[in-house]
Amino acid sequence: MAHSGPAEPAIETVDLAKRYGRTDALAGLSMRVERGEIFGFLGPNGAGKTTAVKLLLGLARPTAGGGTVLGARLGDLETRARIGYLPELFRYQPWLRAGEVVALHCELARLPRAAWPAEIARALTTVGLADRSDDFVGTFSKGMQQRLGLGVALLGRPELIFLDEPTSALDPIGRRDVRDIIRAARDRGATVFLNSHLLTEVERVCDRVAIVDHGRMIASGAPDALGGESSVRIRVTDLTEEARNALGQAHPFVDEDDWLRFRGLPADDIPEVVAAIVAAGGRVHAVEPGRTTLEERFVELIRDGAA
Repeated sequence: MAHSGPAEPAIETVDLAKRYGRTDALAGLSMRVERGEIFGFLGPNGAGKTTAVKLLLGLARPTAGGGTVLGARLGDLETRARIGYLPELFRYQPWLRAGEVVALHCELARLPRAAWPAEIARALTTVGLADRSDDFVGTFSKGMQQRLGLGVALLGRPELIFLDEPTSALDPIGRRDVRDIIRAARDRGATVFLNSHLLTEVERVCDRVAIVDHGRMIASGAPDALGGESSVRIRVTDLTEEARNALGQAHPFVDEDDWLRFRGLPADDIPEVVAAIVAAGGRVHAVEPGRTTLEERFVELIRDGAA
């Protein structure tokens, strides 16, 4: 669970908007991210996620609205020193060694030079690259470069860490390692702002999530609250259209060819639904109880918004 922190949030925006020409890249985003939580920021391509991150980091100026990051106004230079950032698309010079890349960012972050050796060693150890400090970045796989970028984002133990698709190039073991790293950052009190399209990863690690589409937030809450609803899939054949309609009146379902998906159906009611299907002349081949995943809920929300 997220730690209870000061009343002042890590991030707060009110009607934050950005327009490029005639295009609304972000249209009135209002959200609050508490200190010490892992916050997932989700949305389809073009939803405004990257624009929002640029505004929060002070890399772009809002057209309207405003907000605060770590208690300071957006774009405050002194506050940037307390923020770590892993962009989605980044490339380090292939002729630099891994330790040199981290040293360069120690200098950019204006860390005391006496602290560099310890910071470099800690960063590389944290992301599993302690034995690759003297290796050239050009010899690294995409996953290793992703790890190196994450190590750079953690330099100086920042209070707020923006991670844009931190596990996109990693294998399952690497993704698990990154989840552990993210949780460790949260456990020491940092706030993590996670932008990812891998919703199963988000579901496993985030305390809260927000879903944005067309520049607006359309849902927010704990992953279990957005998904998590009980459901059951029943494979049915030989059910007439009339019988399907009657069944749907009593127990609404989503028709998935031979499968009928019943959302929010209590487990105790499943035998009753199966009996009703059989009584109407249908044949039941399989019953699969489960829960609505965050990914399924995400798709529904985006489709509803597009309708």
